[in-house]
Amino acid sequence: MSNTQPVAVLGNFKDPNLLMNAAKRIRESGYQDFDIYTPYPIHGLDKAMGVKRTILPYISFAGAIFGLSNALFLMQWTGAEHYKLNIGGKPLFALQFSVPVAFELTVLCTALFTFFGLWGLCKLPTWYSPLQHDAGFKSAVDDTYVVSIFAKDQRFSLEATTKLIKDLGADDVRLIEA
Repeated sequence: MSNTQPVAVLGNFKDPNLLMNAAKRIRESGYQDFDIYTPYPIHGLDKAMGVKRTILPYISFAGAIFGLSNALFLMQWTGAEHYKLNIGGKPLFALQFSVPVAFELTVLCTALFTFFGLWGLCKLPTWYSPLQHDAGFKSAVDDTYVVSIFAKDQRFSLEATTKLIKDLGADDVRLIEA
């Protein structure tokens, strides 16, 4: 009796048209916890998989608003409230003179929010994946498309999932255990 648990069923595909059909059929079969690994982007694959749009643009926009509002607040607070200096008769706070600093802080905060938001959404850094030692999975960086249906999926059944991937035209179907 082994102590290994099934992690996923993987299948390799060589044809992108078969892969697109497989993505649609897996989604239509009710699987939700599956992923597809490709050596390059395939147009329409995310739609075929039923992947929702990312919230990353909203995170970036929040960073821009955060940066702009903080820049304007700090310049107004320091120049007109806390440390008043009358320089050449100019107003204590003028929006025209604040543009470069506000722009720079807006860009900086947008970049930081985007970077860390992307890392959070992608669950990075991920130091280990049970799939990383599989030779067929490694070929996804070269010339093969790999479909994985994870055992965490509520519809996962070893026999039914393996049969589905074979019926979809996968060249090599195998079970990954941890």
